[in-house]
Amino acid sequence: MNIRFPTLAAFALVLAGCAPVAPHFESNFGNSVRASVSAQVADPAATRNRSAVTGIDGPAAQAAQENYEASFRRPSAPAAALATGSGK
Repeated sequence: MNIRFPTLAAFALVLAGCAPVAPHFESNFGNSVRASVSAQVADPAATRNRSAVTGIDGPAAQAAQENYEASFRRPSAPAAALATGSGK
């Protein structure tokens, strides 16, 4: 057997590894993530709205924020297990 054939075959395999495998899939890469993120945005123009937020006063908003932050400092006690006495 000639040495040229195995050398050419190996060279062809090396070059095949450099070829793009799925250009169609790569062109759509990330589209589902972008679609999901855009579907979760309620009002895309909200960043341009400079009017004041209504619906909650300052002290209530501050108390809600403080309670939210405190919930991470002191986690609530775990719920008690339901004991029905059916263990024995």
